[in-house]
Amino acid sequence: MPIEQRDTGYLITHALAKDTLSTLRSVETEQVGFREGLVDLGRICGYEIIDGAMDSEFVPIETPLAETTGERVTGLENVVIVTVLRAATPFVEGLVKAFPEAKQGVISASRDEAAGMAEDGSFPITVDYVKLPEITDADTVIVADPMLATGSTMCAVLDHVIDAADEVEDLIALSAVSAPEGVLRVGETVPAADVVTVAIDDELDDDGFIVPGLGDAGDRAFGTT
Repeated sequence: MPIEQRDTGYLITHALAKDTLSTLRSVETEQVGFREGLVDLGRICGYEIIDGAMDSEFVPIETPLAETTGERVTGLENVVIVTVLRAATPFVEGLVKAFPEAKQGVISASRDEAAGMAEDGSFPITVDYVKLPEITDADTVIVADPMLATGSTMCAVLDHVIDAADEVEDLIALSAVSAPEGVLRVGETVPAADVVTVAIDDELDDDGFIVPGLGDAGDRAFGTT
């Protein structure tokens, strides 16, 4: 199965997703290759969400030679993608290739590194900007952030999405790499959200970074330090 259910989330196991993630992890992958890899991975994840989480229906089709039955994915016009700035920008660029009709929102959120990680493994989160489209109960909402470390940022963003929506039936927290602590925190704090990720790594270090991870996704994608 391309998406496997685990105790606390869902794992995308497509071979190409794992291959692309391996390229992203490598210290030898430079900025342009890293950004392109995030775009590719976002597109693959989008296709896997379509395959594993969306419905389809049979429809009549007329080919140039005969009538037959085809299959269409339903709900592609009812997708909302929320970008967690800034590292998710190329990741979402790929997602939009899978969901070209999606409405898009952005939330700028960051953890206070200076404050340090609390005893419970969380960070204080600052949300600087929120711009979301109308969200209805018919929408599949995908909140995308390539790194799910402590889960503090994702939980803060998900809370904003839920508060802004009339009702959310299908809510997905999508990442490329996750730490067990982050997956658990999102599952416990925002049970309405399904965590979908390509990899669940070993642990967090003392600074709250995923190990082995892939480094700072934002810095590697945008050439900053």
